[in-house]
Amino acid sequence: MIRFLEPWWLLAVVPVLALIGLYVLAQMRRRSYAVRFSNVELLAKIAAKGPGWRKHLPAAVLLAALLVMSTGMARPSVDIQEPTERATIVLALDVSLSMESQDVAPTRFEAMKEAATEFVSELPEQYNVGLVSFAKSANVVVSPTKDRSQVKSAIAGLSLDRATALGEAIFSSLQAIQLVPPDGISELAPARILLLSDGYRTAGRLVEDGAMAAEAANVPVSTIAFGTDEGTVEIDGQVTPVPVDRATLADVAELTGGKFYEAASVQELKEVYSDMGSSIGHRTIAVEIAQWFIGIALLLAFAAVVMSLLWTSRVP
Repeated sequence: MIRFLEPWWLLAVVPVLALIGLYVLAQMRRRSYAVRFSNVELLAKIAAKGPGWRKHLPAAVLLAALLVMSTGMARPSVDIQEPTERATIVLALDVSLSMESQDVAPTRFEAMKEAATEFVSELPEQYNVGLVSFAKSANVVVSPTKDRSQVKSAIAGLSLDRATALGEAIFSSLQAIQLVPPDGISELAPARILLLSDGYRTAGRLVEDGAMAAEAANVPVSTIAFGTDEGTVEIDGQVTPVPVDRATLADVAELTGGKFYEAASVQELKEVYSDMGSSIGHRTIAVEIAQWFIGIALLLAFAAVVMSLLWTSRVP
């Protein structure tokens, strides 16, 4: 959609519209003078055959050129999306033992690593990417960096552990964001946390406390509930159900201004990551297109001159 950066310059259109009105008025007056010649048949015989309606076309095209050019003075522009410099995404991945469940083939854990690796590969190069893993505690595995190979290598090297510290995952992710290189800017980088989990908090600080900290820092937390309610794992020789805690993850996303997703397969998880990638770390900028208006006006003016020379042997 076209918008004008200096719309008050649209007032320049007014004189052009007035000129159009004067041209129409002049043609009407000329016609009224012509009818004063009483012998119309004789006039038709003695008058040379003129260009007819074509005589008005050069003037019309020239006026259109002026109209386009005057509109261009208002600095027309279109909005486009571009990646925000220093935009930071922190992946917080659940590595609790429940991720061994095979309800997502081959396992939740392997499916998570595959999808996360692909997500990192497809992110725009301007983004910083950090990695946090959490089980009984949360750790910043990779501080935010543009080095994709470092993050992908760290994802491949993740290992499982007991317990699920959801709240700690958010706190560690916020800590990771503070490690973004300043690049001469004092403000924190625009950031978002993408948290994937399949279970309930069993260790560390409360999830609600982490969510409130993220909200205070103005960092949205988008969450993914990964797995199915039929998932089970064998721990210490006992089969343990590992359903997904959708409610808690949805609450975190709502409180922090993020998005909540559900994924029950590796393909669905990849689709979630794809949707996330299209909505984070972008800003809207206005790109001026005044040069297009000027170019069109010049073409119209040139066409008006050519038509006038061909049909009337004079410049309009």
